[in-house]
Amino acid sequence: MWHVHGSWTTAFVQGAHDYLIPVLPDRGADGLGRAQTWDWPSSATEVTPQEAADAEIDVVVLQRPKELYGLARRWLGGRRPGVDVPAVYGEHNAPQGRIADMRHPAANRPELTLVHVTHFNDLFWDAGVTPTRVVEHGVVDPGYRYSGELPHAAVVINEARRRARVTGTDLLPRLNGHVPIDLFGMDAAALGGVGDPPQHELHREMARRRVYLHPIRWTSLGLSLIEAMHLGMPVVALATTEAPDAVPPEAGFVSTSVDALAAEVRRLVANREEAQQRGLAARDAALERYGLDRFLENWDTVLEEVAA
Repeated sequence: MWHVHGSWTTAFVQGAHDYLIPVLPDRGADGLGRAQTWDWPSSATEVTPQEAADAEIDVVVLQRPKELYGLARRWLGGRRPGVDVPAVYGEHNAPQGRIADMRHPAANRPELTLVHVTHFNDLFWDAGVTPTRVVEHGVVDPGYRYSGELPHAAVVINEARRRARVTGTDLLPRLNGHVPIDLFGMDAAALGGVGDPPQHELHREMARRRVYLHPIRWTSLGLSLIEAMHLGMPVVALATTEAPDAVPPEAGFVSTSVDALAAEVRRLVANREEAQQRGLAARDAALERYGLDRFLENWDTVLEEVAA
């Protein structure tokens, strides 16, 4: 499997398997290799194209169209995913475009299994006759770290400027006048945000903020939201995609009204004790639904099913 999404892959490689991670000298997108800023077990091993071509592989995990249509076959010495070697396509993203045009790149490929990270994505992507499964996110528990000492809201958005309306970046000025908003993530500094610290530092700094704000319009359920809940942060989120189902009422507040979100952020920032109690509820909910053990068990079931 390719190292495509850092946080998701960090959780995935914690399982009881041997993971072969493609690596190239330039460590570009098609050969990033092991993570440099996350803690991965030794069972995640880097392989060159030559090593991958000769390796005995039980299942290949695809995550991008180019892996399905050419890249994996080149790395696997001509073996075809789903035909010569069992294959799973892990889809991380929500579909784009009109409802009628949301055909998945792996649609009508019955030799594959398409695995979504949310039920929302499974509902909206058109897979045709390709069998689908849902394995909801799981994260390595960062532990309860919430202090809420800063009366600010934390937001984590990668490439906030480029992704703009998709990630609700345009909503931040409307919300920023109510309480200070600290933006984290790649490209955050260019927008006057805090920046993109290493993950352990990011978790520490997030947990110092009173509230976690999730202004995302249309992406899959962000791992930063789940991590914030694990940290013990109360959540205020746009009620879009999977968020309404992921954030129970006792853990925070979800709405499609920007004014209502602003009012709730302001209220929780002013009520530190309530914010702490809602954060504890958020952590309990995240541990139950998005815990690492459940995530790995679900993936074991899928992998065993596909490899059989």
